[in-house]
Amino acid sequence: MKLKIFRIIIAILALTSFAVSCDQSKEEALVMEKPKPKLIDFGFNLHDFNVENDTVKSGDTFGSLIQKQNLNGKQVYDIVAQVKDTFDVRSIRIGNPYTILRSKNKTHKIQYFIYQPDKINYYVIDLRDSVTAYKKTRPLTFKTRTIAGALNGSLSETLANEKVDPALAAKIAKIYAWSIDFFKLQKGDKFGLTFTERYINDTVYDGVDSLKASFFEYKGKKIYAFPFSPDGSSKKQQYYDEEGKTLKNFFLKAPLKFVNITSRYSKSRFHPVQKRWKAHNGTDYAAPTGTPIMSTAAGVVEQAGYTTGNGNFVKVKHDRTYSTQYLHMSKILVKRGQRVTQGQIIGKVGSTGLATGPHVCYRFWKNGVQVDALRLSLPTSTPMDAKYKKQFLEQIKPLKKVLDSTAELKFRR
Repeated sequence: MKLKIFRIIIAILALTSFAVSCDQSKEEALVMEKPKPKLIDFGFNLHDFNVENDTVKSGDTFGSLIQKQNLNGKQVYDIVAQVKDTFDVRSIRIGNPYTILRSKNKTHKIQYFIYQPDKINYYVIDLRDSVTAYKKTRPLTFKTRTIAGALNGSLSETLANEKVDPALAAKIAKIYAWSIDFFKLQKGDKFGLTFTERYINDTVYDGVDSLKASFFEYKGKKIYAFPFSPDGSSKKQQYYDEEGKTLKNFFLKAPLKFVNITSRYSKSRFHPVQKRWKAHNGTDYAAPTGTPIMSTAAGVVEQAGYTTGNGNFVKVKHDRTYSTQYLHMSKILVKRGQRVTQGQIIGKVGSTGLATGPHVCYRFWKNGVQVDALRLSLPTSTPMDAKYKKQFLEQIKPLKKVLDSTAELKFRR
């Protein structure tokens, strides 16, 4: 009897163990069969489609791309006609990406054609029962970042090392063009920047959007820059220092961007072509042939032509006091009597006339006498209206605090 009871207990335990084992197996199976995470793009769950991603190649047209999806010429013609008010099929460009979404069944029938003219915008052509088209814009987010550092090579190289879009260097050069001679910045010169960066869909980096605050150490002094517009319009913003003084001067510091000074203004210099000592009444900036030459201030072209010594040259009269001249051009892009704006391209660097290599000799006149432009204290543009100064100082106070504290922490190490 006891043996029989024992055998029954053993059988019950075995059945229980088997049931638990089966339940665990089911659980494990359920765990293994978790649904795939959704991959959402263009407003679609891409797991629901057969997806083809590619770029437009030479010879491709909208028609040729969709005709490959088992559509005949008549169907393609009708589609183009139906979407023409929203999507101009002639606008597709080589190198731009497109996506084709096909059904997952055995027909693999095309459902959608998506074209991206840039990183932010895209067109969706719905090719299902009734053909429609619409344009969408990816959501943009803006994130603010503050960094501090010291120059190590060019400004763009230094920014790249700090994992900042090097294109910001061009923005900075433009803002400081009237205040800093970038040819004189040296390795180790300190700077601080607060800027906003764009992100597509909150994750894809899309470059620097704007500069909110900055400083550069220049000749032992911090030169700050803060954008400000009394009415809040970004189109009318100017940059001012921490005291509300404008950074935009009457003259640019140089007629070229990011090049080298090879010869300065001098009363006695050995001329490399004429092989004798003589005065050099200008500043030579070396640059590759074809580099754009800018007028350093607004004015009227007084002379534009050629002489044996100057080569192709342009002279601009700015007002009753100041004139500037630009020598050895490979090409002149303005005419005598033409009005030019500050920063306007008036010619291209060359080596015409008495020149040993491509450069521009920049000459500066004050009251009819040639002077050293690098030693002048040049006039500034219109200052900020006094009634806006309090508003400006309040606006920049937190920006300057973050900028200074970031720099202090960086350089304390």
